[in-house]
This record gives sequence, structure tokens and C-alpha cells, in this order.
Amino acid sequence: MSQMRSASPCRLVDVGVVCALGSGIRQIWPRLAAGDGSGLVERDLGAGPRLFGVVSAPLPPIEAGLGELDCRNNRIALLVLRQIDEQIASARRRFGADRLAVVVGTSTSGLSDAEQAFAARRESGALPEHFALGQLEQGGLADFVARTTGARGHAYTLSTACSSGAKAMAAARSLLALDACDAVITGGVDSLCRLTAQGFAALQAIARGRSNPMSRNRDGLNLGEGGALFLMTRDAGGIQLLGSGESSDAHHMSAPEPGGSGMAACMRSALEDAGLAPEQIGYLNLHGTGTPHNDASEARAVAEVLGLGVPCSSTKPLVGHALGASGALEAAFCWMMLAHGDVAGSPIPPHRWDGAADLELPQIALAREHDRVAGPAVVMSNSFGFGGSNSSLVLGGDETACERP
Repeated sequence: MSQMRSASPCRLVDVGVVCALGSGIRQIWPRLAAGDGSGLVERDLGAGPRLFGVVSAPLPPIEAGLGELDCRNNRIALLVLRQIDEQIASARRRFGADRLAVVVGTSTSGLSDAEQAFAARRESGALPEHFALGQLEQGGLADFVARTTGARGHAYTLSTACSSGAKAMAAARSLLALDACDAVITGGVDSLCRLTAQGFAALQAIARGRSNPMSRNRDGLNLGEGGALFLMTRDAGGIQLLGSGESSDAHHMSAPEPGGSGMAACMRSALEDAGLAPEQIGYLNLHGTGTPHNDASEARAVAEVLGLGVPCSSTKPLVGHALGASGALEAAFCWMMLAHGDVAGSPIPPHRWDGAADLELPQIALAREHDRVAGPAVVMSNSFGFGGSNSSLVLGGDETACERP
């Protein structure tokens, strides 16, 4: 089955993206390549002042006809969709609206708007007139994307915590392989809310300052928000989603299996699905949250599957952990990396940390500034969620991969 799927092209035609680094590829890529962490800002979401990756770009208004879906999460999605609206419109004309599907991931949906609405009710005794339950439903994101773009194919939302965005992309690839559609809008969007911030604070998982993945001084993560939505087709060429792998630790409701066995199984599955050997991976985007448990498990899994020589980095110290959007967001970072490759190779986002290695962990190769991977490159991105919900994606391309860098 994996050989059949790997032989079928799965092109990531284009991507719209917004995060703490900015809005759109042209704004984000230079900051990502430079390891610019200035987008993290201090906010108090109920657990004391902490650094968060906040979307600062102006968000577009949602048209009146979609008022029941008007929330910050969907406004972020709309901003992202507008970056690739021409490509989506072209796919809709080419294949027909009934063959254009939507598979997206989120974990918070419109919870921040619900928090504000219930705070207003506490003050006034009534919910605001503009509030509707559809604003906070998990499935509301897929509904909104479909109605905004005119897609009339399969449309659904996945919510598997921090692996949601990556799993949505894997599911979208499966729809194409099954001939259930000809094009898919896929990825993830998540917005910050007090519930999530206070939940992670209760788990003592939020960093006191900037997250410090793989350091012996690591003390937690920075939360973030953002979105990345791809247009995916069965076309050959360009940047391809070569393979995906999924696994479940079934170990603990929040902590990963300490030995990294579930993570390793997920990475191996992605390699098998892509028909690749471990030595063919030129770069790994780590899940890399900066929590003691995640980094220990992931370092062991990486060493077991890929060895100690593959360049790795976590981009979460630059944008925060965008939860349900993180898998798609980091796949978008890999897409940008491949799109900006040249004869000298593809530039690697550097790993931002204090350089204090944890000698109890396998010493994986953390990328430095100006590191590059020889092209045409093949890269992997890891996303690991609560409950041991794991997903790995493998992307590859060549020097002609992107028509709109």
C-alpha cells in the first residue's frame, strides 16, 4: 500500500501562511531563515506574563452572510486563504467545485471569542448579540473554509491536539489517493485563548522566558497562534508531500512515551510511505517544544531512526507552539525552505537555544545559522500531540519546485 501511495504525485501547489513572523511567504521567509525570534511578545492570558507568538497582521472582516462563523480563528483562516485565492479559484474552475475538498486541523477554534462572550454575560447578564455557537465548534473551520472558497467536496476538521494540522494534510493526501477529490485545501489554523494558556500553566509546561528546546536548561514552551493552508493536487512536479506516518503512544493523556517508541514508529512509517531510506532525509523540523518530556522522547526517536548526523531545528522559539496549526505551519516552513533552494542547496532555519547541551540526551545535530542541505532536498517534519497522537510528514522538491517564491 505504501509503494502505491508513494508512486502517486501529491503536489503542494502553494501555501498561505501567517504567524508571529508575519503574513505571507515574502515577509516570513527572511525572518525564518535568520532565526528571528522578535515576534514573541509578552501577554497575560490568566497565568501571569509570558511570551506568546501572536499574529499581529490586521485580520480581514468576515462577510455578513457568515456571521455565525465570525471568530478570530476564522479571520486568521481568511487572511491565509486570500494569499492563495487565485490558485484555489483556478482549481475550482479546472476540477469543479464538487471535486474540491477541505480537510483542516484546529484545537481551539473560536474559544477565545467564547471566552469574551461569557465574560460579557457575566457583566451584563446576556450574551452579545453577535455570538453564535458555530463560532466555537471544531467543525466550524472546515465549514468556513468551504463556504468562503466555494468548495463543495468533502469538508471536515480534525482535532488531535498538536498533531491536528499535520494529520489533516495526511488525510487530504489519502482523499486524493482514493480519487475522492481532485484538489484539497488543507492545513491548520489555531488562535490563542485563555483556556489553553491556563491549562498548560497548570501542567507547569510554560517557559518562564523563551523556550529552549534540547537544552539542559529547558523549562517549557511558548504558546502561539497562526495558520497555514495549502492547495494540494495530484499534479506531478513542484514540491510534493512524499509520505506521511502516524502512530499512537497509548501511554499517557498528556506525556509522551519516555523512550520515544511511538515517535520512532511514526517517523519510520513516513519513510516507508515515501519509499525512502533514513539517510535520504536532509533536514528534520523537530516538534521541539522545549518541555523536558517532549525533547527527551524526541531526541531518542530521532537518534534511533535518523541517527545523529541529520541537521535538525525547532522553529517554535521563533513563532511559539501554535497547537493545532503547528504541524501545517511547520510543513509550510519546510515548503519555504525547499522553494528557496538553489544550486548551493536549501537554507535551514537555525535552531535557537542557549547552546547548553543536555548530556543525558542523544546529541542530535542541531542546525546552526547559515547551514544548508544539498538539493534537491528531502525533509521531514514531526508533530506530536497530547495522548501520544503522532504524525510525521516528508516533503521533497527540486530547483524548479516553486513558481511563486
